[in-house]
Amino acid sequence: MAEVEKETILTPEGLHKLEEELEHLKTVRRKEVAGRIKQSKEFGDLMENSEYEDAKNEQAFVEGRILQLEVMLRNARVIDNHGAPPDRVAVGSTVRLKDLGSGEEIKYMIVGSAEADPDQDKISNESPVGRALLGKRKGEMVEVTVPAGKIRYNILQVKL
Repeated sequence: MAEVEKETILTPEGLHKLEEELEHLKTVRRKEVAGRIKQSKEFGDLMENSEYEDAKNEQAFVEGRILQLEVMLRNARVIDNHGAPPDRVAVGSTVRLKDLGSGEEIKYMIVGSAEADPDQDKISNESPVGRALLGKRKGEMVEVTVPAGKIRYNILQVKL
């Protein structure tokens, strides 16, 4: 039975970023790694050549990432929020929240899992917080169960 490929939900920016990464891997990184392999072959016996081993491992990683990106892009669904209710949280929305426990204000952008980057405040629509926020409006209270327990947020602002 053939494996069903998962749809990749992307913002227009996320699509552009993945296309750029794929292009870079195909045009620049492949050549760099091939050059490293060629150069390391000149060091002699391949059985005891750590440079060659490292270069082959890097080549496998690059080729694997290229395949992964090609599948993601082939199955990409770019989110177009034109016509979506601007006051409801959707993929592509930026949401400002208040943690009702700590009083801290947090801002997240809801993105597809391929674009999630917590360090950049981009959370996946599939994460517990992302899932809980989808479809909600400014002023609503959301309770989220996370590994640390329950967190309650008040939605202060929703921007598409």
